[in-house]
Amino acid sequence: MSRTSQTTAGTAGPVLLGPGAHTALRPAAAAAIEGGFWQVRRAVNARAGIPQGPRLLESAGNLHDLRLAAGTAQGDFRGDYPFMDSDVYKWLEAASWQLGQAVPDTGSDPGSGPGTVSGPDAEDAAGRRDALAREVDRIIALVADAQQPDGYLNTWFQVTKGGARYQDLRWGHELYCAGHLIQAAVAHHRSTGGKELLRVATRFADHIDTVFGPGKAIESFDGHPEVETALVELYRETGERRYMDLAQFFVDRHGHGVLGGEAYCQDRVPLRAAENVEGHAVRQLYLLAAAADLACETGEAELRAAGERLWHAMTATKTHLTGGVGAHHDKEDFGDPFELPTERAYCETCAAIASIQWSWRMALLTGQARYGDLIERTLFNGVLSGVSLDGETWLYVNPLQIRDGHTDPGGDHSARRTKWFRCACCPPNVMRLLASLEHYVASTDGAGLQIHQYATGRYSGDAAGQPLIVSAHTAYPAAGAVTFTVEQTPGDLPWTLSLRIPHWSARFTVRVNGQEVPGAAADEGWLRLERVWAPGDEVALGLDLTPRLTRADPRVDAVRGCVAIERGPLVYCLEQVDHPGGGLDDIVIDPASPLTEDDRPDLLGGVVTVRAAGRRRAAPDSGHWWPYRAAGTGGTSPGEAGEAREADDPAVPLTAVPYYAWANRQDGSMRVWLPTD
Repeated sequence: MSRTSQTTAGTAGPVLLGPGAHTALRPAAAAAIEGGFWQVRRAVNARAGIPQGPRLLESAGNLHDLRLAAGTAQGDFRGDYPFMDSDVYKWLEAASWQLGQAVPDTGSDPGSGPGTVSGPDAEDAAGRRDALAREVDRIIALVADAQQPDGYLNTWFQVTKGGARYQDLRWGHELYCAGHLIQAAVAHHRSTGGKELLRVATRFADHIDTVFGPGKAIESFDGHPEVETALVELYRETGERRYMDLAQFFVDRHGHGVLGGEAYCQDRVPLRAAENVEGHAVRQLYLLAAAADLACETGEAELRAAGERLWHAMTATKTHLTGGVGAHHDKEDFGDPFELPTERAYCETCAAIASIQWSWRMALLTGQARYGDLIERTLFNGVLSGVSLDGETWLYVNPLQIRDGHTDPGGDHSARRTKWFRCACCPPNVMRLLASLEHYVASTDGAGLQIHQYATGRYSGDAAGQPLIVSAHTAYPAAGAVTFTVEQTPGDLPWTLSLRIPHWSARFTVRVNGQEVPGAAADEGWLRLERVWAPGDEVALGLDLTPRLTRADPRVDAVRGCVAIERGPLVYCLEQVDHPGGGLDDIVIDPASPLTEDDRPDLLGGVVTVRAAGRRRAAPDSGHWWPYRAAGTGGTSPGEAGEAREADDPAVPLTAVPYYAWANRQDGSMRVWLPTD
């Protein structure tokens, strides 16, 4: 019997800790986002993003390939990669989480609170859900038909390689695809109670367990981690310990030169000995998420220490302001410490999602608020930029600058939003994260409830085994006010409501039932309010969203002498469309002038813009064919020349918009980091 068979379908999310987990926190017993900013984005995902999946998977050939493997279609394999199946599985996971939603996918205005949807809107939502359920059942049947009698399933190898298996572990992605299949099956089972896909996934996992492991035919691992964390979750879902043991084997085999010793495959150094994140960013982060899962379940101190050390190294030296990671287009690599380019920033959308998955597991493991800080930054900026406001187009890479006169390469690395990709890993990855987002908001520790992210909704925890429910209402991130109302509490038992105070909030206010809390202070990022709560008690938190200028560590050469605009959790950028009369490469911001803000409900779905004072540098003397000058030798000194030019530079009012909303209007230049001189 599965562990979730005793719970209501739809209450468990992507991480369901085992009964003996060694963690500080557990995911909230139940969670639902019911309004505000994130419900609007999730409603777009539900109405536009997820429903387009089957049509796009059909046109790209993924579903055709499943039919080929099942012997029910004729023709050639379609697609350029051996991991085409994974796009199907990620879509199935997204659709399954969506089917588990308790609230219709109608969306609401950002400032609205939770409420019941009825009438035509509810009927439309029910109709969409029924249509989605039929598509899910249809595609699950395709997957089941393609599976071989012994449980193996990979259309690339079944169709194009004559059934040869595990011949190219560095690039074949067979276990990577298996991992996404398992995660889809777990999502489907937890959301709907359906067992069809879970049977397919467990058969494949059982087959893998007969082939891989100590003393078995193959003592190696897949070059793209993913199956490891999926196997831990399958253990959590079924209680079958050998799945977690196999995940442990794979994690332990990394870093010993089994696949040639490449950092790209996470094979250069054992994880427990690593001092920094390296190689292919998504591969590294999926492996670290699995290591965190294992540390949660086994309590291994060395794995936990490695996770904390590598997380700090990543955030301190290899993370962009947006939370994005990945400096190199070549091999989708992290790059060196402080190598954080702007226009060549890779910042793959999948890497941002993997970062959130890892940070959530580390938050549960340690209880520390800093992981929620990074999740928030990455969610609002590094992930949300990857999907258009209408949910129809996508970005694979998320640069921090597009230069004037940019020549776009097109394809997967385009800086223009695209309907789909040859390597379509990112769109269904965004779909599955948004569809399960409520499960990353809150946690419980048996003594209360912790709120990691601020989203209108209802969140459940427990105190001494007794249930408690708190609702939240907020227009965040447009406004910094968040109101919490206690809806259910375990009698006269005291418990603690813990609220994450973001590291960027210079100050905050808190009131309980209208009364200011004397001496309220955050302890390592947590504001902890302990008392005997009663239904109807209200907590009003006010966070400081004053726009601010941010500088980078001086070792980040690419942005030395620049600042970026931030407001609350949002990173801002300039777009050419808001600055007619020239591009952005000559724009200079005046850091001494105040920043002001405007509420623009008419712009980009409703945003708060930030205005700043700037100027446009005068073009250098066009008579010079060489764009370089001697520094400080002869004639006018560089400082004097700069002062003379500045006097002639025209003033330009600057309008910054949230980075997540860029590339939704006209094609043109964009920049996050702004020169000050």
